[in-house]
Amino acid sequence: MSDMQIRVSDADRERITQRLQQAFTEGRLDHLELEDRLGRALTAKVGADLTKLVEDLPAATPSAEEEAVLLETVHDHVKRTGDWAVPRRLRIVTKHGGAHLDFTEAIVPHPVVEIELELKYGSAKIVLPEGATANVDGFRTTYGSASSTVAGRPRPGALHVVVTGGSKYGQLAVRYPRKRWFTQS
Repeated sequence: MSDMQIRVSDADRERITQRLQQAFTEGRLDHLELEDRLGRALTAKVGADLTKLVEDLPAATPSAEEEAVLLETVHDHVKRTGDWAVPRRLRIVTKHGGAHLDFTEAIVPHPVVEIELELKYGSAKIVLPEGATANVDGFRTTYGSASSTVAGRPRPGALHVVVTGGSKYGQLAVRYPRKRWFTQS
């Protein structure tokens, strides 16, 4: 039996969907092609099904960008709001501080952003733009909590954030921006 006839895993499907989303952001696929290929990727049974979806795309090459950007503090908060460039992989380490990441005005050139949080006594708040999704299943806490009020499944053409890591005493909250009732905007 060849590799092309072996059944694929969820991780294999996820890797191909990320590659398709990257091709879309590069302008190699239009919206309809992306939706069609993502649908077929998510229902693929064997390796040949996935290979057909990316055979006309350039090979994925690891770049220097694969290295995670490290933001570290001991007694303060890591805060990113407004117009900031989001790396594909972000690692935040704090001992007594926390993290506040606001993606609503950020420049996000990647369809999937991975955030690893190491918070000993701190908490983290992540604010995503409307329509974005987040998977917080990889975040663990001992005496705190992790909550997300955003969709958890990736959507074609929308930002997807994967949060991993943990906190001993802190909490994680992932949400959309709050609506302002008494303003014009």
